[in-house]
Amino acid sequence: MPLVSIEHYENFPVASWLCPPALRPAIAAIYWFARTADDLADEGDADASQRLADLQAYREDLRAMAAGRHVSSRWTGVFAALGPVFRQYALPLQLLDDLLDAFIQDLHKTRYSDRLELLDYCRRSANPVGRLLLHLYGIQDTEALRRSDAICTSLQLINFWQDPSRDIPNGRCYAPTSDLARHGMSSQDWLRGQDSPASRALLAELCRWARELMDKGAPLVHQIPGRAGWELRLVVQGGLRILEKIAHMDFATLQQRPVLGAFDTLPMLWRALRMPRSADLMLEARS
Repeated sequence: MPLVSIEHYENFPVASWLCPPALRPAIAAIYWFARTADDLADEGDADASQRLADLQAYREDLRAMAAGRHVSSRWTGVFAALGPVFRQYALPLQLLDDLLDAFIQDLHKTRYSDRLELLDYCRRSANPVGRLLLHLYGIQDTEALRRSDAICTSLQLINFWQDPSRDIPNGRCYAPTSDLARHGMSSQDWLRGQDSPASRALLAELCRWARELMDKGAPLVHQIPGRAGWELRLVVQGGLRILEKIAHMDFATLQQRPVLGAFDTLPMLWRALRMPRSADLMLEARS
């Protein structure tokens, strides 16, 4: 697994070499719980009704695990790993349940009217990951949670704008209708995947939004001690680097997908070392 990737739940480096060794089993268990649910929602040839039934059964097993009851034999590996972690760290069940709620929503909701509606989706699809990690680190103050939410939402948005072609085949348009309309576009225009001056202008605006959120959350790296803080620095810089690559290709991600490569490692490390404590200084630090 690459050190930093902005895909699926690899938008944080799961059990990487920077992760505190004692927490690697817990982080891996949370990751596989989320990834399995993601696969149930998107992978394979099942129709929407079967996917919904599978996710509902998965949720029933989650709640059975949380209550100390027997779980089904379908995902014994997932819950055998997650159960001890859930009990040892007293993980908030609501955060795990929110992830499943987002996956279920993806089965029936394919349009978002405005940014507030999309943010509500990110609150359940992305933010629980960061909050669960902070819970493992024993960090629960309000400011840290707010910054974590900003980072996770930003990473989710970057994932959307980095490669719309991943969602288009499923008929999903995460570009808010209000933003599309402001650029003279509709959701159908987006789903056709045709690059145009209007789509590039729209993506430039949406990427600025993602960058603003990352800037607000980035000071969290100074609240997390040790190796975990350095891991988060690289997560943040990975997201910012993708945004930089999108800008360098003139926001043509309906045409081509930017990726991180070996040559991105040194700039990311250098910027990670120089991250300021104030979000107001982030733009200056990247210059």
